[in-house]
Amino acid sequence: MAGCAWVAAPFLSLVAASARRWRSVAVCLLAGTLAACGTTQQAARSVRDLPPLELEGRRVSVDAVSRLAPTPDLLAVDDEMRRFVEQYTGDVGGARQRLMMLHRAIKGAGTLDLEYDPFADGTAQEVFHRGTANCLSYANLFVALAREAGLDARYQWLEVRPQWTRMGERLAVRLHVNVMVDLAGREHYMIDIDPLPSREIAGSRQISDVDAQALYHNNIAMEALAVDDLEQAWVHAVRALQLSPLIPHLWVNLGAVYRFSGQHREAERSYLYALDLDPWDRSAMNNLVVLYGLEGREEERQYWVQRVERYREFNPYYHAWLGDMAGENGEWRQALSHYQHALELLPEDSRLLFETGLIHYHLEELKDARRYIERAISAAHLRSDIETYQAQLRVMERGRTAGL
Repeated sequence: MAGCAWVAAPFLSLVAASARRWRSVAVCLLAGTLAACGTTQQAARSVRDLPPLELEGRRVSVDAVSRLAPTPDLLAVDDEMRRFVEQYTGDVGGARQRLMMLHRAIKGAGTLDLEYDPFADGTAQEVFHRGTANCLSYANLFVALAREAGLDARYQWLEVRPQWTRMGERLAVRLHVNVMVDLAGREHYMIDIDPLPSREIAGSRQISDVDAQALYHNNIAMEALAVDDLEQAWVHAVRALQLSPLIPHLWVNLGAVYRFSGQHREAERSYLYALDLDPWDRSAMNNLVVLYGLEGREEERQYWVQRVERYREFNPYYHAWLGDMAGENGEWRQALSHYQHALELLPEDSRLLFETGLIHYHLEELKDARRYIERAISAAHLRSDIETYQAQLRVMERGRTAGL
């Protein structure tokens, strides 16, 4: 999976955010469409000691990785990029004004006019001259240009709310990266080429430039795996781990490469080590379910199936999903019960509070609806969310249905 949500949305977003950082509730990601959770006790793994990839008639060792998968400078700028920054921000004094001017210059039809392409990986220079980007490569471009303009720009990892099918199993997992720019006076702006709806965001955290390099290699690895190029997939997956060995999903993806090469024991070790790093990594657990199923190890498979189910029961967004399903059927009391359970697990989530308020509104319990929406406003981080919640309160005060 590439480093973005694979949906077409050729526009950019500049959203003011609060200084508060969200705690991750759901760990994102993965190779394919698998996910899960768990705890193990594996010995610490050294990337340099990884067994070689076994291909037909030959082997690829860790010693070859630096030669086969060199890491480019994702943030390097050339003279044309420097002139671009100088042209649009050189005469602007304030940091906030420079940020706005730079953002307009990048998105404007008369300037760069970047287009979103979920498969358009690359460095800042490649994106600048090519004109297409996915979320990670756009982040490379914006971080590079913003720093050239004297702004404090950093990569940000967004945690995406899980999504289930109607049978209660995971449908897909997404990894999304954008940019956070910190300005003086505790102002923070989130910049994104393919913005996620706020209701899909479960949390965020800043990541280092080195982590971004690791994700760059991870994207290449997963694209290679999708076309059965196991050598490219393996060398880039290993290179990603050389850069950021503590990111659990990179171990999961390496395990996927080993599994496709038939090296099941190495796949198993990689999945289990990912769970040592993050006991709630859903991808690692579901990959173990798949692996043990392939091998007929039913007792072990059932163990991890049960752990996946336990994870699901303790995930507030699963209960919110159940509430949404009940609401679609007009079963508002049942929907309320599911959302109350979700709030017991995550009481300060503004979107859960807001949706609970809307359910009370459907039930014509206006006092409770107002109380939950006011709590949602207090808990919200993004200005766009606050404005949405306030608009709903105004609708309620006018006694309208707001299209619900």
